[in-house]
Amino acid sequence: MINMNAIYKETVETITKQIPFEPEICIVLGSGLGDFAEKVETVKSIATASLPNYPVSTVQGHQGFLHFSHYKNKKLLIVQGRIHFYEGYGLSQCVVPVHVASKLGCKKIILTNAAGGVNTNYSPGDLMLATSFNGTAIKSELTELIGLAALEQRNTFLDFPSKEINLAIIKAALEEKILLREGVYWLTKGPSYETPAEIKMIARYGSDAVGMSTVHEAFYASTIGLKAASISCITNFAAGLSDQKLSHTEVMDTAERVKNSFERLVKKSIELM
Repeated sequence: MINMNAIYKETVETITKQIPFEPEICIVLGSGLGDFAEKVETVKSIATASLPNYPVSTVQGHQGFLHFSHYKNKKLLIVQGRIHFYEGYGLSQCVVPVHVASKLGCKKIILTNAAGGVNTNYSPGDLMLATSFNGTAIKSELTELIGLAALEQRNTFLDFPSKEINLAIIKAALEEKILLREGVYWLTKGPSYETPAEIKMIARYGSDAVGMSTVHEAFYASTIGLKAASISCITNFAAGLSDQKLSHTEVMDTAERVKNSFERLVKKSIELM
């Protein structure tokens, strides 16, 4: 069993000495969505590269910063720089931002990501609220993940998504007149994109979008008592659903195109939470 408290004690202590306030809500920014950090009032930014034991994010569109920000009288921790399996990190390292958020006082977390559209009714640029998760790798990953939490917390790991946060996000979409899809997110480890055959399988198992993050973060958040929700930006059609070759550039370009809608949805959700 991995002792997260012991391994990241110095990390948390170093951050705690620098923070201007105790945050209430954590927002983890996905690929291409990092601009959101510039759309709120930021009081303090900490480069994660300066923190002991904190994994370095190496992916384009994932700057390594923790921002302590205000919006509508809510105190936020914005994580700009996700840590992925495909960067060579272990599961316990991938959930460090969630662990830190909890230790700093956050009670709620919104996980955002860029995802491929599996549901043929979706289009690049759509936003999707996760109603559940799926994936062939989940079982073995959860075995390790549950081991990260205290024994008495192990039965809470499937408390996702938070009904309270999801309802706030749905209401925010209605008020802002933003089309919000609701669907199941399928996890793959990456780094390669899925094959057309894999996408057919994923669709037959009832999933609507596919990506390489978020699931382990959401489950870990649940085990340690955070209310969690997830919003995906559908940045491309998954393999086999269009003639266009998949690329990270397409992901970034689509995220750039919809960043205004994403910003309005997240801001209004924060306001309503």
